[in-house]
Amino acid sequence: MSPVVAPATASSLLPVIILAVIVVAFGLVIVFGTSLLGPKRTVKSKAQMMPYECGIPGTETNDTKISIKFYLTAILFILFDIEIIFMYPWAIKFLDSIKEGMGGYMLATMGVFVLLFVIGLIWEVKSKALDWK
Repeated sequence: MSPVVAPATASSLLPVIILAVIVVAFGLVIVFGTSLLGPKRTVKSKAQMMPYECGIPGTETNDTKISIKFYLTAILFILFDIEIIFMYPWAIKFLDSIKEGMGGYMLATMGVFVLLFVIGLIWEVKSKALDWK
């Protein structure tokens, strides 16, 4: 037996709509306010455009090679980190759903979710995406 959810009414959504309007208005004020109130200096000298760190001029050139493996590893870390972030609230809700008789359904949906990530992990290992060479 599935729980009955009451439909959302306009009065119940009003606080969310007001908050959304405030957030958008605040963002616009920050973006356009800084350009209106900030300094208007447009001419920059050559000294201002040079990199500066600890009193030593920068030695890095524009053609610095950074391996794509670094970015791939970072993206894979974020991907699996997001998986864990989704699993924590699911685990808490799963305990409640067992009492309501929906535990099997929730377990099956999480099984599909985890299966997709395991297939992705197998693909990463086979394609040597995790090799750091």
